Amino acid sequence: MSLQERIKNDLKESMKAKTDEKTSAIRVLIGEFQRQIKKELTDTEVIAIIRKLIKSEAETLEKKGETTSVYIEILEGYLPKQASEKEIREWITNNIDFNQFQSRMQAMKPIMAYFAGRVDGNTVKKILETL
Repeated sequence: MSLQERIKNDLKESMKAKTDEKTSAIRVLIGEFQRQIKKELTDTEVIAIIRKLIKSEAETLEKKGETTSVYIEILEGYLPKQASEKEIREWITNNIDFNQFQSRMQAMKPIMAYFAGRVDGNTVKKILETL
């Protein structure tokens, strides 16, 4: 089952259980899906949409002086488990030959491709700067 299908099923279950906050968060997410050109999205595309919504909400909360919301927590529940710094460092050490790149930052593309949504670009950048 794709992530998009899982989210649609969760909406049905949330409506039956009458969990209003979860229902409204999922409806916003599905609304974003419907704004896309393609109707069937890959998990990577769904994750990108979720991250965009979380970032937008976090910026809004920051302006209000708040740090988190139920909405963000619900959306984060659909994101894959994030890779730890240790996992990232080990993979870089075992798989990246920095001699192939003019600068360490050029290694970001293969690293981000390998971890596909399980790492934050800022974390990878920080790790590359310390190696």
